[in-house]
Amino acid sequence: MSQSDSTQELLPIADLALPIDAEPPKSRRIYCNRDLRLDQVELVGFDMDYTLAIYNQDEMDRLSIEATAKKMVERGYPEVLLHMPYTTHFPIRGLLVDKRLGNILKTDRYRYAKKAFHGTRELTSEERKRHYAGKRVRPGTKRYHSIDTLYGLSEVVVFSATVDALERPGEKLDYGQLFEDVRTCIDEAHRDGTIKGEIARDLPRYVDRDPDLPATLHKLRSSGKKLFLLTNSEPEYTETMMRYLVDGGLPEYRSWQSYFDVVIAEARKPKFFSNGDPFEEVGSDAKVEELERGSVYRGGNLADFMRMLGVRGDRVLYVGDHIFGDVLRAKKESAWRTLMIIQEMTEELDAMERYVDEIDRLHRLETRRYDLLDGLRDRQSLLKSLDRKLEGDAMDATERVEVEAARLRLRRAVERIRSQVRGIEAEYGELEEKLEHAYHPFWGSPFKAESELSSFGEQVERYACLYTDRVTNLLRYSANHYFRGPRHRMAHE
Repeated sequence: MSQSDSTQELLPIADLALPIDAEPPKSRRIYCNRDLRLDQVELVGFDMDYTLAIYNQDEMDRLSIEATAKKMVERGYPEVLLHMPYTTHFPIRGLLVDKRLGNILKTDRYRYAKKAFHGTRELTSEERKRHYAGKRVRPGTKRYHSIDTLYGLSEVVVFSATVDALERPGEKLDYGQLFEDVRTCIDEAHRDGTIKGEIARDLPRYVDRDPDLPATLHKLRSSGKKLFLLTNSEPEYTETMMRYLVDGGLPEYRSWQSYFDVVIAEARKPKFFSNGDPFEEVGSDAKVEELERGSVYRGGNLADFMRMLGVRGDRVLYVGDHIFGDVLRAKKESAWRTLMIIQEMTEELDAMERYVDEIDRLHRLETRRYDLLDGLRDRQSLLKSLDRKLEGDAMDATERVEVEAARLRLRRAVERIRSQVRGIEAEYGELEEKLEHAYHPFWGSPFKAESELSSFGEQVERYACLYTDRVTNLLRYSANHYFRGPRHRMAHE
């Protein structure tokens, strides 16, 4: 990139700046898993869909579901699919589709199934244990498909609704083939413009335009950082979307491309991070020797990208929403730092705020239960020792009466503790169910599976240096902010 092309647009931002001396409200904070100093970041990259462009999820799902159902009928499925009932908010991110049994699973960080649905019917505890108890679920195998993105939620809705609509007693569906047909149809609907064409025709309906986005991008540029766009969307759709998101936001920028030093569309992530595809300049057949400001590229690969820009990997911050395609691959194949956009944070934080007393009560009940169980075990151990003593013959009558009385007192104490434990467990169960429904009516919090991190929560903690619900939360922080992660403690600490 030439010196003239890399010049930053250093514009006055006094009228754009927000107060940064006070901590932002919880809903606008950026949460940190691993220390990160923004002053050491030279290059900031962004995904587009579900990152810069925040979609209205209900409208997006409805559009995708109806388009997919129509294509499935065209492939020979019954027309009942065109009228089947479905619930757009049924799935969450982090679920697994069991293509062998037709179930949808939520697992904890150790990959044990904690919740399961068949269609939209929740499996009983006995059913779930029969299929999955004592077994670690293995994502990445042919049997399971991971739902890592908000884009994938509509796949689960169509699959579950179709299972409900087509399953009949005594008949067996080929769940694996059904799910592959769902995926094929939804991919076709995206490729042939059925979905993206409709979005482009009515952007305000499908996309929540954040008025702070131009100021956020400008603030990063004005601090001396270079910006790049790296999206899987086609160049034409990228042009349409980015014009809607930022054009006219700040008069100093002639077009959306003025905000970015490099623009790469149709990047084919996650392959971008590992393959050797060359860059192609849109509208030109010339071989790409360097990435120039003002041009749009497609394809490419990480190695060429880093060589052409000449920036060290740990000086790059990439902002994306896809745990696998954006965050995990960027961390595994490079030293890039990562900021994950999690739209669900809004509902998560809202539920935590509304039910703070119940959450505190749940923690206190859990601590009390553990204390009672410790006391119960101690008394049961004493009771066994008294039983053994009574079985012996080396006691006179007086001593035997005293031991019998002590054993009776212990038995009564054990029963009282057991009764208290049962009461606590009943209250705990009711509270836990209430909180689960507060986070999500079917699955609970996407970050937790009962008292453990969910598989999704574990991936966020492991691979995302930072996470937040929207890009524009960066506007609340200095461009030189030092994000500090929590000090982790092992059990013995």
